Amino acid sequence: MTTPTPTGGLTGSGPVFSGTGWRAATISAVYAIDPNQQFTITFPSQALKDRYTPYLTAALAQLNTAGVKVAIGGIEAINYAVVPPQGHIQFNEVYRPMGTPGYSQGLPCWNTATNRVWGGFVLIDSEYWDGSWTISETKKKNVIPHELCHALGLDHCNSDMNNDGVIATFETVKDSAGVSPLMTSPNGGYQDSRAGTLTPYDLNGIKALVANHTAVGMTASQPAAVARPRNLAIGCTP
Repeated sequence: MTTPTPTGGLTGSGPVFSGTGWRAATISAVYAIDPNQQFTITFPSQALKDRYTPYLTAALAQLNTAGVKVAIGGIEAINYAVVPPQGHIQFNEVYRPMGTPGYSQGLPCWNTATNRVWGGFVLIDSEYWDGSWTISETKKKNVIPHELCHALGLDHCNSDMNNDGVIATFETVKDSAGVSPLMTSPNGGYQDSRAGTLTPYDLNGIKALVANHTAVGMTASQPAAVARPRNLAIGCTP
């Protein structure tokens, strides 16, 4: 599929890949979310499902309201050499999945015929839980849905706000209260009781990916092609 040209607005007739405080993961060839696709978050063990479900509940409610059908599922084995079953987003804990202390990873897989999100992988740094990396509960609440949104097709939203030619960490738009998007790199989002939820910036990005399903001529009747995952640091076949 040829990369379509974005029109630049949420209400345009063509696909939109970025806006204020959000950016689609076009680097991973992800252009849209199929609103008819049921996404299911699975885990390799009951213990991990029990650990992560409370951190995902509020964000899942927002995503469903925004048009993404996503729910907590059950237990399944993970094979990083192949893509997950269609619609599955596989959560796991891995020691330094990015090779850097304290960094986690979320990656989408996509349908190569339609560039819709197929499923994905989320790998949370195990150091958050064993005491070897200091992380606040607020930051932990934000990083888990942050990585889920990567698996659903959102990229980091940082931009050159001060026009110095450099896009720095934490450099992104903020609202009048100083809140940055959840998808800020390396982390952002609410720093109060709302931690763990998407900001309006992030929700606009999700809604745009859902709208892109129609804007780029994607239909539910199109046959699925082989989906290929974004390269995983731990060795997933691209």
